[in-house]
Amino acid sequence: MEEKLENIAALSQKYGSDPSYVFLGGGNTSVKNETELYIKPSGVALATIKPEQFLCISREALNRLFTMEMPKDVTAREAVAKFILESSVRPLGAGRLSVETPLHGVIDYTYVVHLHPALVNGMTCAKDGKKVCKRLFPDALWIEYTDPGCTLSFFVKKQLDAVKAKTGKQPKVFFLQNHGVFVSADTPKEIDALYKNIMNKLKAEYKKAKISITAPKLPAAADEDVFENAPVFRQLLANDEGVRPVVHCVGNALPYGGPLTPDHVVYAKSFAYVGDGSAASVEAFKKKYGYAPKVVCVKDKALFVTGDTPKDADAVAIALENALLCQKLTDAFGGPNFLTEKQYKFIENWEVESYRRSVSLKGVAGGRLQNRICVVTGGAQGFGLGIAEYLAENGGIIVVADLNLEGAQATADELCKKYGAKRAFAVGVNVSDEESVEAMVNTIAREVGGIDLFVSNAGVVRSGSVMELTLKDWNFVTNINYTGYFLCCKHAARLMSKQIVNGKGRWTDIVQVNSKSGLEGSNKNGAYAGSKFGSIGLTQSFAKELVADCIKVNSVCPGNYLDGPLWSDPVKGLFVQYWKAGKVPGAKSVEDVRKYYMDKVPMRRGCFPADVAKAIIYCVEQDYETGQAIPVTGGQNMLH
Repeated sequence: MEEKLENIAALSQKYGSDPSYVFLGGGNTSVKNETELYIKPSGVALATIKPEQFLCISREALNRLFTMEMPKDVTAREAVAKFILESSVRPLGAGRLSVETPLHGVIDYTYVVHLHPALVNGMTCAKDGKKVCKRLFPDALWIEYTDPGCTLSFFVKKQLDAVKAKTGKQPKVFFLQNHGVFVSADTPKEIDALYKNIMNKLKAEYKKAKISITAPKLPAAADEDVFENAPVFRQLLANDEGVRPVVHCVGNALPYGGPLTPDHVVYAKSFAYVGDGSAASVEAFKKKYGYAPKVVCVKDKALFVTGDTPKDADAVAIALENALLCQKLTDAFGGPNFLTEKQYKFIENWEVESYRRSVSLKGVAGGRLQNRICVVTGGAQGFGLGIAEYLAENGGIIVVADLNLEGAQATADELCKKYGAKRAFAVGVNVSDEESVEAMVNTIAREVGGIDLFVSNAGVVRSGSVMELTLKDWNFVTNINYTGYFLCCKHAARLMSKQIVNGKGRWTDIVQVNSKSGLEGSNKNGAYAGSKFGSIGLTQSFAKELVADCIKVNSVCPGNYLDGPLWSDPVKGLFVQYWKAGKVPGAKSVEDVRKYYMDKVPMRRGCFPADVAKAIIYCVEQDYETGQAIPVTGGQNMLH
């Protein structure tokens, strides 16, 4: 059996890693001997499955499904089937079986590879699919659409038994209407040959019909249309706790026309919303179908996918793309044959499929930030990097924005590696340049639909005596620390304000990372202190204005991050700058400067990024605080 398991793992990896055969890890594979069936469990991807991950099933125990008298009620029957499936796992409780396990059990051949190629579903989801199947694949069996679960297993077994009684053997290929194909054989080589034949024949048909077999390329939506609609949908599709979803723009096109396969229903829902984007029309959709849409279209403007996280939204986008391709391919065979209301409602309400989706999309959940979209400027290093990591650890979806795009991407990649796929992404920005800031916000709108927390952290220092500091250095500090904060607030607030619809929506936050130098003057550091004092004035002013848009604006004022690169860099760090500028009287070395600043802190340490991030989260969680400048200085500066 060891060799057979190696073979089925190799087949699974081969087909599972090819998007022309599967999407979102769909499909299933198995191998068997006379007494045992080994099958891919739910929640394990075909592309990466290893031989030891296949679940061992007792064929004798599994066959009880077909020998015992089953309840006539569908719900009761599925419950009994679930119990039999779970009881057949060896050892008991080793894993969760695919609902298609009984289908694999009734097939006579050693290897079974069940997949959902778009080229195949172009035929199985078409009005003339059965007729075309008979012409192209006369030795294959066509299975009329049947609800998944044990009902489908009973129906397929009956069809296979009938063919075997007539011809002496089961067919090696059978197509499931609106679902995919099962290919079985006694050798991996024959599995490959059968799939190659299927795909080549279908490709020839699409070529004859002059239909491209690649997914439709969607035209891009205009920035202004994305900006106007994405944040609104975030609010209209918020859950009962007020948590807004990710809304990602995939282009400007119409969505699929209806439900084509169970997988499309599971990931993207049976129907997409198409309308004007108004609250009334979205509520009408929810009332009609009983759920919030996963695919939303403002006709002639933009097409969006939604999800709790970017990973979820990405899965919907993949399902949407597959559905659009399948729908296009059906034109070769009479056009689309959508699932009936009875059929798609069964899938929508089916517990097994709900579980499968939840396993597939499992990621970081909960946390104090509850999937809030958090933008951190200057997030590639120093305080910004540490803040980004702390916010991610607490459940935030992080946008790492930095002039150093390569560094921002490295930070985002590390956050995704640590906290889950697509939990962060990078955007390049020069906060002192309005076009760059506007482009950053437009990118965020396109990628995730809006902003819940904007951390204006990007900042620079140029120290020096007022009698010696150059105008160039003065402008450099002022443009980034002061004007940059204004520009970020201006464009972030424009997007954030649109997440309040008809006066409804939870508060969002702008938090500026200021400095203790914004609370108290700093010797020979006038440009920096002035920019920080001034930006506290901006915080207070913006807070009074933006409260009408449910946006809180606060500053946190950290003490010195003495271990960070801003201070400790051996060439450009502030310890070096301050020593050379003579800012610390009597200092004979960089270490003297360091000790001088450490001695100023009652708590005897420098400020860390986590200290600042905790204060930022306080600002978010505090519903009755805006326009504040909160010291985080270890007691060096106190409010009075």
